[in-house]
Amino acid sequence: MSHKSSRRVIIAGNWKMYKTIEEAIHFVETLAPKVLKSQAAVYLAVPFTAIHDTAKKAKELQARLKIGAQNMNDATEGAFTGEIAASMLSDAGAEFVILGHSERRQLFEENDAFINKKVKRAFSEKLQPILCVGETLQERQEGRFEEVIKTQILNSLKGVRAKELGTLVLAYEPVWAIGTGKVASPEDANEAHQFCRNVIAEKWGEKTAFGLRILYGGSVKPENAHDLLAQENIDGLLVGGASLSVETFSLIINSYQGLPV
Repeated sequence: MSHKSSRRVIIAGNWKMYKTIEEAIHFVETLAPKVLKSQAAVYLAVPFTAIHDTAKKAKELQARLKIGAQNMNDATEGAFTGEIAASMLSDAGAEFVILGHSERRQLFEENDAFINKKVKRAFSEKLQPILCVGETLQERQEGRFEEVIKTQILNSLKGVRAKELGTLVLAYEPVWAIGTGKVASPEDANEAHQFCRNVIAEKWGEKTAFGLRILYGGSVKPENAHDLLAQENIDGLLVGGASLSVETFSLIINSYQGLPV
């Protein structure tokens, strides 16, 4: 059985710290008609300020877009200046949240234990977590890829039940490929995804691992999207810079057309 027939492909855009509310609304209005026939689920992780308005606009247009957030705190509420809670994201219209992105791990020194708390909080608030894992260039060159990825997965998902993993999405993002123009070959990316799936299988069982969707992220472009998506263990893409343009993002989304279903 092809994985395309059992796991719905996701093309997710991560805007990072870009776009005003007005720009975000215009993006949704322009993108919606271009992806009407997409066989993939389309996700947009927008800035906090734009969640409410883009979710509202997507609903008005009956667009096949899921709006989500790029981060959150693990607390329900409290004296945490500048932070945002999962319930606030849901209230604003977010349906998913990206957690453990390499930029959060590196620039803001978030560790697996903290990310683990966030994952559990997302589940409790009915937000779909997209958990990011990935190794640095130095870790790959030192031959520590498997050790690093396995540790990140197991620690970030500590105490999570197999049933909950049915809604979680995993994103493999080699840190050395994010925003660098470098990209893992489709074959290397598929091998990494297979390893991630094996880690899940060992801990939570084959059935859970088979159902888990694993996205690839790292300098995804229209030119490489089709070949990446054709791989057996790649269930979608987490797109950074290329998701900021309607033209390039729609090309990536529609590159899934015609693949076996």
